[in-house]
Amino acid sequence: MRSTKGRVHPAGSKRSAIIPASAPNLPDDGDRSSDTLCARIVSGPALAARRSKKTAAPSRWRIWFHRLLPFALAGFGLLVGFLGPYVWVADRQVREAFGRLTWQVPTRVMAQPLELRAGRALTPEALEDELRASRYVAESGARQPGTYSRSGERFVIATRGFTDLEGAWPGQRLEVTLGGGRVTSVRSGDKAVERVRLDPARIATLYGEKQEERRLVRLEDVPPLLLTTLQAVEDRDFKHHIGIDVKGMLRAMWVNLRHGEVRQGASTLTQQLVRNLYLTREQRMGRKLREILYALIIEARFDKRTILEAYVNQVYLGQQGGQAVHGIAAGAEFWFGRELEQLSDSDIALLVGLIQGPSAHDPRRRPESAKARREHVLRAMLDAGLIDKPRHDAARERPLGIARTASLSRNRYPAFMALVRDQLQRDYTPETLRGAGLTVLTTLSPSAQNAAETAVATQLSALEQKGRPALQAGLVLSDTGSGEILAIVGARDPGDHGFNRALDARRPVGSLLKPFVHLLALAQPDRYSLATRVDDAPITLRLPGNRTWSPENVDGRSHGRVTLRDALAHSYNQATVRIGMDVGVERLARLLDVLAAIDAAPHPSLLLGSVDLSPLQMAQAYQFIASGGQIQPLRAVRGVLDPAGVPLKRYDVAPAPPQRGDTIAARLVSIALQDAVTNGTARSLSTSGLAWLRAAGKTGTSNDSRDSWFAGFTGSHLAVVWVGNDANQSTGLYGSTGAMKVWGDLFRRVPTLPLRVDEDGLEWGVVDEEEFALTHEECPGAQRFAFVAGYLPMETRNCRLARLRQWFGPGEDE
Repeated sequence: MRSTKGRVHPAGSKRSAIIPASAPNLPDDGDRSSDTLCARIVSGPALAARRSKKTAAPSRWRIWFHRLLPFALAGFGLLVGFLGPYVWVADRQVREAFGRLTWQVPTRVMAQPLELRAGRALTPEALEDELRASRYVAESGARQPGTYSRSGERFVIATRGFTDLEGAWPGQRLEVTLGGGRVTSVRSGDKAVERVRLDPARIATLYGEKQEERRLVRLEDVPPLLLTTLQAVEDRDFKHHIGIDVKGMLRAMWVNLRHGEVRQGASTLTQQLVRNLYLTREQRMGRKLREILYALIIEARFDKRTILEAYVNQVYLGQQGGQAVHGIAAGAEFWFGRELEQLSDSDIALLVGLIQGPSAHDPRRRPESAKARREHVLRAMLDAGLIDKPRHDAARERPLGIARTASLSRNRYPAFMALVRDQLQRDYTPETLRGAGLTVLTTLSPSAQNAAETAVATQLSALEQKGRPALQAGLVLSDTGSGEILAIVGARDPGDHGFNRALDARRPVGSLLKPFVHLLALAQPDRYSLATRVDDAPITLRLPGNRTWSPENVDGRSHGRVTLRDALAHSYNQATVRIGMDVGVERLARLLDVLAAIDAAPHPSLLLGSVDLSPLQMAQAYQFIASGGQIQPLRAVRGVLDPAGVPLKRYDVAPAPPQRGDTIAARLVSIALQDAVTNGTARSLSTSGLAWLRAAGKTGTSNDSRDSWFAGFTGSHLAVVWVGNDANQSTGLYGSTGAMKVWGDLFRRVPTLPLRVDEDGLEWGVVDEEEFALTHEECPGAQRFAFVAGYLPMETRNCRLARLRQWFGPGEDE
């Protein structure tokens, strides 16, 4: 006998092994045989009654069952017939779509990285401006990358690593000291740093068809705490479920039915990914069923790592205007201005919390809601053992730490970006750039650009208060050493995407061309020097068509015999025309074509600037003089990096070395233009507190004062400014009273170096007041001039003997 669950069965009974203990006692085989035999011998009323029951009419449910069974079988067949192919098609489509899943990553356009080195011109205000543009946050101690602290002229900066044309620049903690408008020292720990670059600001974004901000990351580049927090909050069973959470769905269904509205969801990370990639957010049963089906397919076809990596690059985390922020890397930059690895516990909690509703918990507009959501996530992190109690409490007490402004820079500087696009189109089509994930490295300096915009707005407002018509301006600022364009202003409203006056406004330039006339003359040292005298007297030229041209000076007077230096410094028209006609108008036209691709007709009036040019064209021409005679193409783009940070194209190629004769002639013109600032038409610059710059500059005014120009350069910067009226009305402004005001304001804000003209190849001599001859400094009217070495005047006039004769006087007659 064997015992099973307390019941006794005959030995060898097959039943004991399959019947549970709770089953009722059933007869064994012998009992069933006996029962059958008894049934056969039952007779009489009892038997009749039993038979009547068995032969009675079938019940209603059996009737309905038999009636509906064919329809049910047909429906099931139809369901299988239709659902099977649908599932098969959906499986193929989802598998193919997800397998080749790609995103359009926007091309980012970056400003110039600020280079810190001892001796560089830099003020504390400009440095702080650069840091703010790159979304650095002022923080005591500056321990976290992307933060800085300031104490007077001493800065501590925790830089962020980035990739530039030269390769990777690692993040480090720097101590930068300024003094006297320059960098005095840069240190990292106990070591002096020769030079270092700060990660640049993003100034624009070139999106693809979809206006989506995104930065792709690999799963191994995501902080582990962020991934575990994401699962703890959004999908605890992510590692084990098959794409859907059945228990969670039933719970959510019950809650929603009870309240008569959608109160709770149960979407897994996979379902959220499906919804973001392929479906809408409408609350309909059909969409939900497709979401479940697609999630099941993805989970069946792809591993968890692939799914999670797709999720962190696709998740929606905010909006700025028409630009949607997708992916945790873009979200970290958008909300905190930081890289993923720089996020604190508090940042991670808030970023994960925002997934539930970036708009509902927007930290910039709804900080209290954002704090509450962050606390919920921090509690989940604590409960899951991801952080301990001290870390939880510390994160809970931290401020939200949100960047003041969003970082989605679609186009912060439209005038500058117009030139960037123009220069890039030589190598890239717009379609190639948009959504390609490239990085365009530009030359823009955020601090210089802000200074230029402020100078234009401030000075135009001041000038208009004197009853003038509405004024506009165009400005180009460049580096005299590299040819990099640091700032462009195309309108007094810097956000104006319309007419770009810096690039497209072509206006008469007036006297701005006179330095190039003198440049051609001084390139012939055997004929001309700064001390050469020329007649500033009435002149009449015969023109085709039996016409004549008699230029006059602005003051209506002629000034007789003047030196070339004075003719340029005081902008004498009649003297300039004489010089120009001697060197040749055709040569001037060719020079302008070589320097700035200016197609100018060789008409005599060209000598006085009778040609329409843009501020950019004039800046390109003056760059030749400011750089010391080097043909240096102005550029707004430094290079282009592919998505992996590898250079695709470099534009910072060094130009050909200048010709010796060009260099010396450019230096002589620079000296003459310095005299224009100290003694000539631009002398108000020196008297307004900018004498220390030793700047070289030239004013320009068109007929009836419709256009006011000024081009000037220091030891490190060149700026060309135009001020005028879009309706071509007279403004009553000269070069010195309009554009030069803007130039002066600009260089009160931009850190720069004083101009010290290199005297290599030059020698100085003191020249007599009346004759082209050397003399002594103490002689009356004697002036000091720079000459090409070896071309000093051959004659000498000694005024000392004449002085002695004057002292003793003639002898008395006897």
